Amino acid sequence: MKFTLKFVAAGVMMAAAAGALAQKGETVKIAMIEGLSGPFANVGQNQLKSWQLMAQELSGAKNPAGVKFEIVGMDSKSSPQEALNLLKAASDQGFRYVTQGNGSNVAVPLADAVAKHNERNPGKEIVYLNYAAVDPVLTNEKCSFAHFRLDADTSMKMAALTAFMKDQPKISKIYLINQNYSHGQQVSKFFKEGLTRNRPDAKIVGDDLHPLGQVKDFAPYVAKIKQSGADTIVTGNWGQDMTLLIKALNDSGLKIPIYAYYAGVSGTPTALAAGGELEVYQIAYNHSNYTGEMGRLMADFKKKFNDDFYTFSIYNGVVVLGEAMAKAKSTDPMKVAAAMEGLKFKGFNGDSEIRKSDHQLQQGLWISKWQKVDAKNKYSVENTGYTFAPVKYLEPYIASTPTSCDMKRPF
Repeated sequence: MKFTLKFVAAGVMMAAAAGALAQKGETVKIAMIEGLSGPFANVGQNQLKSWQLMAQELSGAKNPAGVKFEIVGMDSKSSPQEALNLLKAASDQGFRYVTQGNGSNVAVPLADAVAKHNERNPGKEIVYLNYAAVDPVLTNEKCSFAHFRLDADTSMKMAALTAFMKDQPKISKIYLINQNYSHGQQVSKFFKEGLTRNRPDAKIVGDDLHPLGQVKDFAPYVAKIKQSGADTIVTGNWGQDMTLLIKALNDSGLKIPIYAYYAGVSGTPTALAAGGELEVYQIAYNHSNYTGEMGRLMADFKKKFNDDFYTFSIYNGVVVLGEAMAKAKSTDPMKVAAAMEGLKFKGFNGDSEIRKSDHQLQQGLWISKWQKVDAKNKYSVENTGYTFAPVKYLEPYIASTPTSCDMKRPF
């Protein structure tokens, strides 16, 4: 009897050990559904290379689960409908993890489609890692168990940005210019709320929303900005729309401070440098002058691609998956999703946490300023001789926001 008990106990221990290592050596394939052609292709292509390099850097023995990550790019052409078609194709091909970020107009229907797919296909569920779409609705009214946001949402960024602007006495007349879809509309909305709290003495003298990815010449918008007498511009524009806006400002000779979300995204730094000494502040989760591991990764990326690694949320995404798979002792998406809820880990800004209530990553944010490289801030963005130097770090609790998420969990 004692022998039998010992044998059973040993068997349980062996099974537990096998379970702990069940995922080791597995290949986890992630479908990146993104605009890899069209007006925002340069951004999507940069981020595909970013995912692939981070997967290479953090595979195998470099993550606690011992898994290998493989990233496959799928071109949505920035179209919501095409993204939904690619989600179906990814599912048919056996992908259990998808990622996307450029455009909340794509992210909202994609998150909804993933949730519906999971309800209809038990045992074939998919997890969606959102690395850049910042519409607050994704972690509030439209939150879902399979969706995880690795960027700060617009309300979080605007709370931080307007708190910083509180101490900028030169700001008096502000012009808002944004893309006419959910993200741009939310930038305008939350900026107005934050301005009322932090700078009630300042006033908004213009609030333009323009078509997404369709404007070829921003000169008419810049003329309106000049006519308004604005002394400050606030914009959430990204990609081609930000680059062309800066070019139009340069051509007009208008040099007033710009407060932006995505001034460091592909193509825009080169346009900024062409304008000479411009006063530009960026609210983001990062800046251009990290040291240590992130500094090394930035240098490796530039050496390999002659391009800048700026979407740091991708690094956190791969780290989180490895940590959660080790915790779950599985690569099964639903088990991994459960393990990601409330997960605390070391991100590129230090201590970070995925809030269990809504799957919104909690991390610090940075205000950085566009300036020439110097002895302290050496990284030359897009080889321009300029950089985004850190000005102020805002702790996670400052950037965090309450949630109205009422999440349905499958357990």
